[in-house]
Amino acid sequence: MQVKVDKLDIAGQSWKEFTLSNTQGMEVSLLNYGGIITKIMTPNKNNEFENVILSYANYEDYLDNPNFFGALIGRVAGRIEASSFQLDGKTYNLPSNEGEHHLHGGSVGFHKVLWQADTFEEAESVGVTLTHRSQDGEAGYPGNLVMKVTYTLTNENAFSITYEAVADQKTVLTPTNHSYFNLSGNLKTDILQHDITMEASRFVELDHELIPTGKILPVEGTVFDFRRGHAIIDGVHSVDQQNLVALNGYDHYFLFDHNKKENVVVTEQTSGRKLTVQTDQPGIVMYTSNGLDDTLELREGKSAKYLGVCLETQSSPASLEHEDFPSIILEKDAPYKTTTSFTFSTK
Repeated sequence: MQVKVDKLDIAGQSWKEFTLSNTQGMEVSLLNYGGIITKIMTPNKNNEFENVILSYANYEDYLDNPNFFGALIGRVAGRIEASSFQLDGKTYNLPSNEGEHHLHGGSVGFHKVLWQADTFEEAESVGVTLTHRSQDGEAGYPGNLVMKVTYTLTNENAFSITYEAVADQKTVLTPTNHSYFNLSGNLKTDILQHDITMEASRFVELDHELIPTGKILPVEGTVFDFRRGHAIIDGVHSVDQQNLVALNGYDHYFLFDHNKKENVVVTEQTSGRKLTVQTDQPGIVMYTSNGLDDTLELREGKSAKYLGVCLETQSSPASLEHEDFPSIILEKDAPYKTTTSFTFSTK
């Protein structure tokens, strides 16, 4: 197991790309800029290693990165309605970057930070720990926040992300990672035939601007019911109003039942690849890249609608407006810690 480090000069900035590799041949590459994951190389059923995430052909494109490819998201993943929230009677105004709303930490969120990076190599794992001191008022959020994110790869082909933080005053926090997975390998096909199994009996209703209405709906009898597994394409062809507001697909928060150790399982039949997601987070946003077009130059070709699926484990920013949603409030001096792991195998 080892960590390889490459130095990059991007628009006058000194970036580093770290490549984690294990004894099975799996590799994960990531940048200290934005904590962006640029490549995940995993084997198919014939033991052929291919990239299973969307990434830019030119690293300069990560400077803008409006689709958040591979990025570390924060302080708050998801949409904050009208770019403001109240905490203990005080209103905090945030920069708007999606209409009048604040999305994924804003235009200067964690995905635009040049993180301090420290590597480690152990007997059964290797990784990188990223650290950022987010100042009080950064992107409008209250409190000085010390954020630490650790990426770890094991010999069992498990790639985990651990988020740790502490703030010197009450604030809000729910970071995530925004990688777009495509298990076909090297973007050979779209993700419409990817099969999803998810332990979630409820999901959050969205309005036409993708803002939660406050209603939590049962999945029973809808194409949002993944408890026994089905293909993503079922939601694309659906006439359910919730699929239509998401531009014919999914961009919804699912609340986990936590009945099983495996929260989400994704499989792709042709490659034989299987991705298992395990997390201690209360839910996940599954986004099926409904808003992607064909204008971006990716590592293996042009971008396209339905080319990747994001699996964003997190709490819910809707909790700032509505009751009965998983809270994103972090109390002063309270330790924050959560881990999500992505384990790759073949059927």
